[in-house]
Amino acid sequence: MAEKAKLTFEQSMQRLEEIVRQLEQGDAPLEESLKLFEEGTALIRSCGTLLNRAEQKVVKLRKGTDGEPVEEPFESEKEGV
Repeated sequence: MAEKAKLTFEQSMQRLEEIVRQLEQGDAPLEESLKLFEEGTALIRSCGTLLNRAEQKVVKLRKGTDGEPVEEPFESEKEGV
């Protein structure tokens, strides 16, 4: 699957579910199972990155009075959007 990096989060999750189903059936040859496992691992990593980026857009951190980070709502939340 050469276009893994171009998949959306939803497409990656759908492909990951397909891989899990195939592996759970247990009828794939060892070599194919390993390839599926590697693809699944890459998809999990990609989804994690996408989720982290999304979270960074939603939550803005600022320094609190005690010097610790404090979460603030994203600007659109303050405006009621």
